[in-house]
Amino acid sequence: MPSQTKEPQDQEMQDAPVVDYAEENPEEEEEVEEKQRIRVLPGSETTAASFEFENEDHTLGNALRYIIMKNPSVEFCGYSIPHPSENRMNLRIQTYDDVSVYDVLEKGLDDLADLCDVVIDKFTVTRDEFVATK
Repeated sequence: MPSQTKEPQDQEMQDAPVVDYAEENPEEEEEVEEKQRIRVLPGSETTAASFEFENEDHTLGNALRYIIMKNPSVEFCGYSIPHPSENRMNLRIQTYDDVSVYDVLEKGLDDLADLCDVVIDKFTVTRDEFVATK
């Protein structure tokens, strides 16, 4: 006896409905959570702390160490790259008296940003003068 098998019949597929969630909930904005790139390492105190910077290397480490050491409240500042294959830079800051290392780090980052702005401005002016003479 021959077996009777039913052939599956093709069915027309319907497109899925397009839903724009932003229109449904306009008050909800898409928030991109930014990962913290600086963390305080264990054993830190108010006047002596170590920080770990993710995705940073000698470029930031040496410049930041130089700027922070110019602060007269800083007793010691040094950085290290724990391993060349890891994108991490550790920074150690020790201050005199009751000066907060967190304030010193923030001031150092601000001073370094200001220095970068000055370099960009001077470079732009010099480049524009050079282009004008050609």
